[in-house]
Amino acid sequence: MMMRRFVVPAVATVVGVRAWARYRRRRPAVPKPVTGIFSNGMAYARWGSGPCTLLLIPGGPGNLLPSRLRMPMCQGVTRLLVRDGYTAWLVTRKQGMPEGHRIADMADDYAGLIRDEFGGRVDAVVGISTGGLIGFPLAARHPERLGRIAILAAGYAATGPSAEADIVYARLLAEGRTAAAISTMTGYAFPRMRRFGIARVLGTLMGPIAFRGAHPSFHRDTLVEAEAEVGFDARAWLPDIRVPVLLVAGGADQFFTRETVEETARLIPGSRLRIYEDRDHVGALQDERLPSDVREFVTRSTLPPSGEAASEAPPEPVVAEA
Repeated sequence: MMMRRFVVPAVATVVGVRAWARYRRRRPAVPKPVTGIFSNGMAYARWGSGPCTLLLIPGGPGNLLPSRLRMPMCQGVTRLLVRDGYTAWLVTRKQGMPEGHRIADMADDYAGLIRDEFGGRVDAVVGISTGGLIGFPLAARHPERLGRIAILAAGYAATGPSAEADIVYARLLAEGRTAAAISTMTGYAFPRMRRFGIARVLGTLMGPIAFRGAHPSFHRDTLVEAEAEVGFDARAWLPDIRVPVLLVAGGADQFFTRETVEETARLIPGSRLRIYEDRDHVGALQDERLPSDVREFVTRSTLPPSGEAASEAPPEPVVAEA
C-alpha cells in the first residue's frame, strides 16, 4: 500500500509530462521574442515588426516577466498575425500595483500605455481570460485606443464552479506555499490531473523553480489582481462598447459558464460569439480553430466608419461545430 502511494503518482506524472511534450511539439512555433519593461512597470514580449499593432493582454493572476515558458496559450494566433504583418506585443499588468487596484484601474493602465508607447492607438487587442475581463472596461472607457478586441475564454464575470481558483492560488502564494498554489491551480485548470495525485506531484516538482527570478512585488501583485477579480462584474460597461468585439469560449468552461458568455454577447452591441462545444477553459485556448477564427476577425472584419458606432442589433451567437 505504501509503495502504491508513491508509484501511482510518479507514473501518472510521467504520463502527464509526456502528454505535455507531445502538445509542445504540435504547437505552432513562435520565434523568440524581444522582451523588456516599459517605464510604467509593465513588462512586455514583442514579436514581428509589421505596420499593424496587436496588443495581447494575458491571463492571470500574476505579472511575471514574459519568457518562453510564460507565453500565452494561444501562440498560434500570434504566429498567424505576425505573418500577416502585425507586430504583436504581450504586455503584463504593471509591477507594484497598489492595494485596492481594480480591474477598471488595470484597464486604465493599458489605455495609458497605448497612449504613451503606441502612438495613441493599437489596431487590435486580444484579451485572454483575466485579460478578457480587463478588456471590457478598456473597450468601453477608452474606445479611441483600439480598433477592435477579441475576448478569449472570458465573460462579464467568473461564475463557474472553479471561479474561486485565482483567489485561493494567490493567497497560497502570499503565504509562501508555492507548491500548494501550483497544485491547486493545476487541479482547477486541468481537473483530470487531480486523479492519482498528479496535480500534487506537479506542485511539488515545479514549486522550487516556477517563480525563480520573479520580481520583488510579484506575490503581492498576484494577490491584488486576484482580489480585484472577486465580485467583478462588467455588465454595466458592456452596452457602451462600440468597437467590434469577438467572444470565443468553451461550452464547458469551468471558470466562465456558457450562460455567462452568451449573456455577455447579448449585452455588447453587434458582438460576435464563437462557442467550442465540449471544450473547457484551457481546451478552448488550445483549440485548433482558435487561430483562424481570431485571425479572420482581426484582419477581415469590417470596421464602421470613423466616429460611427457599430450596429445596435443584438448579436446572434455563432456556435462552432462539434
